[in-house]
Amino acid sequence: MKIVHLCLGNYFAEGFSYQENMLTREHARMGLDVEVIASTQSFNEDGNVTYGERIGSYVNNDSVKVTRIPYLVNHSAVHKIKVFKGVYTSLEQSRPDILFIHNCQFVSISSVVKYLKKHPNVVVYVDNHGDVYNCATTWISKKILHGIIFRACAHTIDPYVKKFYGTQPARVSFLTDMYGIPSNRCELLVVGADDDLVIKSHNKNVRQHIREQYGIKDDDFLIVTGGKINNYRPETIDLMKAIKFIDKTNIKLLVFGTIAEDLKIEFHKLIQDRYIEYAGWIKSEETYDYFSAADLVVFPGLHSVMWEQAVAQGKPCIFRDLEGFHHVDIGGNADFVSDVSVQGLKAALLKVIDNPDHYQEMRKVAEEKGMKTFSYRDIARRSIEQ
Repeated sequence: MKIVHLCLGNYFAEGFSYQENMLTREHARMGLDVEVIASTQSFNEDGNVTYGERIGSYVNNDSVKVTRIPYLVNHSAVHKIKVFKGVYTSLEQSRPDILFIHNCQFVSISSVVKYLKKHPNVVVYVDNHGDVYNCATTWISKKILHGIIFRACAHTIDPYVKKFYGTQPARVSFLTDMYGIPSNRCELLVVGADDDLVIKSHNKNVRQHIREQYGIKDDDFLIVTGGKINNYRPETIDLMKAIKFIDKTNIKLLVFGTIAEDLKIEFHKLIQDRYIEYAGWIKSEETYDYFSAADLVVFPGLHSVMWEQAVAQGKPCIFRDLEGFHHVDIGGNADFVSDVSVQGLKAALLKVIDNPDHYQEMRKVAEEKGMKTFSYRDIARRSIEQ
């Protein structure tokens, strides 16, 4: 059976653990004939958007065929509304039995509908990665781009779709509230964690290696955080300051990720503190090893795919309290903090550190339920069973 993952509403970035990468790999492992049709949009190592992927087909490291198609013209406005050449032709050549559309927010979805009218037996799924925190954040984006243009895209494809998925509760709500898709046609299909990397990182030698690398003792209480540290997620700076104000010599913070240029001076002053270590940028698959070394994982900023990865690792977590993102609480493994100031983060940390019974209950739930909830192997199976 042939399944085509259509990644035109957003990027397709090789070498990362995003949902698009993981579902295609797991579907191939299930024995399906898998192809990705994607734009040229990707990311570089600093997390910045690029449009440099070569047009044409290749087989990636997951043994999945990827076909990159060009934008109609190479212009920022076209990149924004996403108009492409050759969508219909690429689908005719691929001949999918199942079409999995990652984000329906692209104007060339009209070409997809043209293909589906000719091939009505194709089973179609659409997922959504957009929410009020990562898009529709300006008046023009909310009212024009999403409120009119992409809403029309969603309604254009709606008659052909078996199921719409939101990858977080907030993204299910975005489908219903922003695009007007009926709630009975929408379900939650969470992003998850790489089963292989979770299993690999559970080796006790991994934890020991990471800790020894940064001079962290086995009886130190290690807090780990990471990701892009920029003006969208500046709260990491306040977390670092909060650590400085906790008067406990065995509390250590390990930070990984990229630092925005305008935050570098303040950031590097903070990492001179003897309680804070900085790992720099690390590969996507290495994040699992760093979480394995942690006693507590903290994300004080906006959501990233690492939230679910940390929970799947069986780690107690503190997350920023964002409406529509409490799905990472699977029964007591996580605390949420709404006050992400230095004092608010300090209080949230001490609530866990100074209450061993509370911490052990968080850890117990995380270890028992984390991987069961966020296994990509299971998510991939469920994604096409509806």
